[in-house]
Amino acid sequence: MKVIVTGGAGFIGSHLVDELISRGIEVHVLDNLVSGQLHQVNPEAHMYVVDIRSEEARRIILQVKPEAIFHLAAQADIGRSVQHPNYDADVNIIGTINLLEAARNAKVRKFIFASTSAVYGNSHNALISEADVTIPSSYYGLSKLTAESYIRLYYELYRQSYTILRYANVYGPRQIPKGEGGVVSVFLDRIKKGESLNVHGDGQQTRDFIYVKDVVAANLAAMNSGDQQTLQVSTSQKTSINEILKLLSNKFDVSVKKVFTPPREGDIKHSCLCNKKAADILNWQPHYTIEDGLEEIRAFVSQTEDTLKEMEKYE
Repeated sequence: MKVIVTGGAGFIGSHLVDELISRGIEVHVLDNLVSGQLHQVNPEAHMYVVDIRSEEARRIILQVKPEAIFHLAAQADIGRSVQHPNYDADVNIIGTINLLEAARNAKVRKFIFASTSAVYGNSHNALISEADVTIPSSYYGLSKLTAESYIRLYYELYRQSYTILRYANVYGPRQIPKGEGGVVSVFLDRIKKGESLNVHGDGQQTRDFIYVKDVVAANLAAMNSGDQQTLQVSTSQKTSINEILKLLSNKFDVSVKKVFTPPREGDIKHSCLCNKKAADILNWQPHYTIEDGLEEIRAFVSQTEDTLKEMEKYE
């Protein structure tokens, strides 16, 4: 079995590639390395340094003829989307259309799309469901919502099967200190540099933090379930920014000075997604609590530091 993972050198994508390969699946990665890291790509994967908007990306898909495409490549920085809406739309909308055209021509069985809670904007609902109104408050959320519409229309016109997965705020090892859900990695980066941490707003804004391995499990389940469904990949639990910073301080036994700054344009005050539909349709459940996930990150950081110390002995 062959699959393609776009964004497979990135945070979530590289974890997905690892798990697919561990299951004996032949994986082809498409990534332009704008935010992805080549060293994160599993050596058993077939790597192509290519932009998803390019003719070359379409040619590779037609050549490989994968059974499924996991489309994770994206411009995922909300701030950048507000500053550069043209670029955001080009990557997230035009790039998706390019892949859909290739998938249709290559007769790809399943197109699995990584979407986002940002499509809902500033919802006033305590627990958001897939049926709730979508009014994005950032161009990033709007571009992802538009890409979703193209995917649905490709099914109506060409019967290109799909599953859309709307992620809550994903965290875990390999996450770069920026982007939609990067507060955990930003905090760890500040610890390493001994710097203060900027908290946008009052820190009372809440997010639904989901560990990367649970997101990978949902993607794997979507290979054979959830056809023509839009599903939320989340914990259905909310945590404030102040709370998660306290948990991180306790976990790493450090104190980092917080500097409160004005809220960013396009930021959402509260976001918590109901995962019942995904649980029912994908037969999937998140297994990691926020404490479990942070403990895995602590262990990963510790192991990485030990490895670097060992390497320094031989320099």
